[in-house]
Amino acid sequence: MDRKQCCVKLSVQPSRGLMDEKFIVLVQNALPGSQLTIRALHQCEDGHSWEAFGHYTADTTGTINLSEDPSIRGTYSGVEQMGLLWSLRPIPGSKPGLRMRKKNIQTPMEVTISVYQGHQTEGFADLVPLSGVVVERWYMAPGVRGFQLQKVDSPQPFFLPLGPGPFPGLLDLYGLGGQLVEYRAALLASHGFASMAIDYVNSKFTIETGKMVDSQYFETAYRVLQQHPQVCKSRIAMIGFSFGTSITLKMAIYSEIIKLSAAVCISGSHVQPVDGSVEEILRFSYKNAGKTRFSEKDEKIWRDQLLPIPTDPSLKADVGRLQCPLLLLVGEDDQSCPAQESALDIKEMMAQAGNSHLLTVLSYPNAGHLIEPPYTPHTRSSNFRTTGMPEKVMYLWGGQTVEHSRAQEDAWKKILVFLRENLYGGRNPTLFSHL
Repeated sequence: MDRKQCCVKLSVQPSRGLMDEKFIVLVQNALPGSQLTIRALHQCEDGHSWEAFGHYTADTTGTINLSEDPSIRGTYSGVEQMGLLWSLRPIPGSKPGLRMRKKNIQTPMEVTISVYQGHQTEGFADLVPLSGVVVERWYMAPGVRGFQLQKVDSPQPFFLPLGPGPFPGLLDLYGLGGQLVEYRAALLASHGFASMAIDYVNSKFTIETGKMVDSQYFETAYRVLQQHPQVCKSRIAMIGFSFGTSITLKMAIYSEIIKLSAAVCISGSHVQPVDGSVEEILRFSYKNAGKTRFSEKDEKIWRDQLLPIPTDPSLKADVGRLQCPLLLLVGEDDQSCPAQESALDIKEMMAQAGNSHLLTVLSYPNAGHLIEPPYTPHTRSSNFRTTGMPEKVMYLWGGQTVEHSRAQEDAWKKILVFLRENLYGGRNPTLFSHL
C-alpha cells in the first residue's frame, strides 16, 4: 500500500443529525485518480447487518465528495448524496424477507462509513479500511420529550416538541405490521407537532379478548390528545399509512367526535364496508386482497387478483363528505394495495361533492407501498404477519429502489409543508434540524 493511501481522511458532516437530514461525505488525501470504495454498514436491533457501497475515483486533488462526484457502480450509481443510506441492503447470506425498522427511537441509528482501497464488492469483513467514521441518525431531535399517555386502553407513545406550546396535534396510525411504530411520530415531533403513535393492533383489549378495537378507541385517543395542556385542541390532524388510511378516512368522515384540521393518507384505500367495525374492515380487506403468499415471479398473478374498486357505495367511504384538507400519497407500483385506483375514485367523489379544493394527490411512478420517511432503505418484499394470520407470509410491496427513494424524499417534504399550512396557518414552526 502506498504510504499516501495510509493517510486518507474521511469526514461526514453532520455526523449527528435527524434521519431526514442530509449529510456530506468527504474523502481527502487520497492518491489522485485512485479507485476507492465507500461503504456504509449498519447493524439493526434485531442483529441483522445491512450494507451499501459505491465505487469512486479520486480527483486530481485526491478528493471525493459524495454530494458532487458519481459512484461508478455499487448498490447505487451516479451522484447520490444519501445513497449510502437509502440503498442499504442485507449483507450477503442474510435470511430472506428482512425489513429495516427502528424500534427504540431513544437511541440513534448508528452507521459506520468506511473507505477501502480499490473497487470492492464483497469480503469487506476481511479488509482493513483506510479510514472510518460512525454516523448517528436520530428520529428524536434534542429537546423532544417522549411520554406514555395512560388514558387510552393501552399506553400510547406521545412526543412533544421543545418549547412551552401549545402545539398542533397529530394522531399517527401505521398499518397492520403487528408491532408498535413510533419513529414517524417522533420525527414529526422533531418538526414541531405534538404526535401520538396509536397502537391499535396490539392494544390491551385485543390481547385480552382477541378482538380488534372499535371506533371509540380512536375517539378516546383524539380526546386525550385534544385535552393535553400543550396541544392546541382546535388544530389536530391524522396521518394514516396502509390500513391506517382506512381508519383515518373512517374517523374523518363518520366520527361525531373527531374533527380534523387535516388528514394525510399514504398507500391506502377508501374501500371498506361503511357501517363495518374495524374488525369487519380488516376481514373485508383480506377477502378482497387476493393472493397473499407469493414469490417475485408471482407478481402478475397477485396484481390480477386484486379486485377493482366496487361500485356499491356501501363498500367505500364517502370521501366527498370530508370537511378537512386531505393529502393522498400513492406509489404507482404499489403491489399490496390498489391505492392508485382508490385515489382516482376519491378524486371523482370529491369533485362530485364540490370538494376538489380540499384534495391533493401525490402520485409517484415506480414507487411501492412502503413510503416511509426519507432515506429509509427500500424494501420490495418482506416477511409479514398480522392479526388473523396464522403465520408469516412473504409480502410484495413493490417499487424500484431509486424511484422509490426519490418519492420518499419528495413526499416527506410535501407532508411537512401540508401540515404546516393547515396546522400552523402557513407559518413555519421552530425546527430543530441540527443535533
